[in-house]
Amino acid sequence: MVVRVLFVCLGNICRSPMAEGMFRAKVNAAGLTDQIRIDSAATGNWNLGNPPHRGTQQVLTKHGIDYSQMRARLIGQDDFSDFDYVIGMDGSNMADLEALKPLDSDVVLKKLMDFAPDETESEVPDPYYTGNFEETERLVSAGCEGLLQAIREKFDM
Repeated sequence: MVVRVLFVCLGNICRSPMAEGMFRAKVNAAGLTDQIRIDSAATGNWNLGNPPHRGTQQVLTKHGIDYSQMRARLIGQDDFSDFDYVIGMDGSNMADLEALKPLDSDVVLKKLMDFAPDETESEVPDPYYTGNFEETERLVSAGCEGLLQAIREKFDM
């Protein structure tokens, strides 16, 4: 069985590609590369085809994560059947995702920070506006760690 995880933010150039890369690194380190498929997407369409933001590139480079194939794409209806988990970064993303989600979809739709209950932040702030990529990195890492743990427990990996 392959568990499929899609990270979603507004533009798919900052938070969701950071989560995609950092989660992939954690999955690889856990030896689960063949069991978990990972992607990211946007709710908005103005960055389509663009690589991650330079701030996200710097974070991923620091962790030795290759982002050369990452390009912003728009979430679509098929994603709600193609993925088991659709993970948003903030309340605005979640509202957009809830509106897009087909009624018959059984996808797990949650915020990344739902998987980091020890954190005081309930959302991952957008560093495109805050400029604080270090805080985003810290929160994304905590959320990804908790998500991986939840998946491992649920699917006995």
